[in-house]
This record gives sequence, structure tokens and C-alpha cells, in this order.
Amino acid sequence: MKGWIALGLLAVAAWGKDTPKFSLADTAGVAHTDAEWKGAEVVLFFITTDCPISNGYVPEMNRIAKDYALRGVRFYGVMTDTTVPAADVRKHVKDFAYTFPVLFDPTQILVKYTNADTNPETAVIAPHGGMTYLGRIDNKVEGFGAQRPQATQHDLRDAISATLAGRPVAKAVTTPIGCSIVRVN
Repeated sequence: MKGWIALGLLAVAAWGKDTPKFSLADTAGVAHTDAEWKGAEVVLFFITTDCPISNGYVPEMNRIAKDYALRGVRFYGVMTDTTVPAADVRKHVKDFAYTFPVLFDPTQILVKYTNADTNPETAVIAPHGGMTYLGRIDNKVEGFGAQRPQATQHDLRDAISATLAGRPVAKAVTTPIGCSIVRVN
């Protein structure tokens, strides 16, 4: 269902659009701007502190980041819940051992840019700008309370590889399973 909704929203999502101008701090206090995305493939992991599905995917997020970082792909977590105190987010990032920067996004500029609506959800931004993928990490989680022992489809890895190769992503939109992102006004 989400795939059809996302396809209908192409005009308002980030497909083909340049990245927005931003400066967002990560949990270590380092400022990150849109300028560091120029010429690089970027992967955004939309996360929150209290979603068990999102938390369960942290090891796989770290593995993907490790596997593709040497190829120049940049990875960022984006904290979607603007109501969680910064100290709690920092503790969460430390406790779960994220290996990439996790950004505070108080106005949800990246959530709005990509039209992400689920934790965890991923977006791939091409080196030339514009989103090439929005959706799940893989198909390990089949539904709430139902998961496979191992993923059989690796949607995010496939999207990253296709974008790196300059090929269209075969499945540009997939439906993530997780906790809803609560939008701020």
C-alpha cells in the first residue's frame, strides 16, 4: 500500500529534487550540512529511541555502513522524534553502538524532504542529488511480531549498489514495517 502512496507523492517528495539547505548537529555536537553530501551517495536511516523494530535493526545498519563506507557512501541516522531529550538520544546512540553520526532534526527537514513516515525507514540520495530509494532495509521483519530468521531480500543494499553503479534502482519504493513518525508542524 505504501508503495502506491509514495508513487502518488513523487511530485512532493525528494525524487529528482536537490537536497535542502540544512545544518544539523549530531549527538557528538558536530554540525553537518548539505555541503558534505555534494558528490557523495548518502543513506539516511530514520530512527527513534523507543521503536523495538528500529532498535533491532541497528546491527544491520552498522554492517551496511561498514560494507559501503569504503566505497564513499555516507551514512547518517536521523532522529525523528523531536520530543526526546538530547541526553536520552545521546545515551541511546551510545547504548546501541551506532557507528555513524545520528542527527538531531528538530524541524524534520530531512523527514519532510524524503517523505519518510516509519522508523526504521531508509532513503538513498544520489551523488548528483535526488532520492533513488525510499523504504525498508530488508524483508526480515514481515509484520509486527513476525520476522524471518534471515532476510531474503536486501532492498537497501540493492538500492545502494544500483545507485553506485549509476543504474536505476529496480525497486525504488518498498514498504517499511515499524513505528510511525510523528510529524511536527
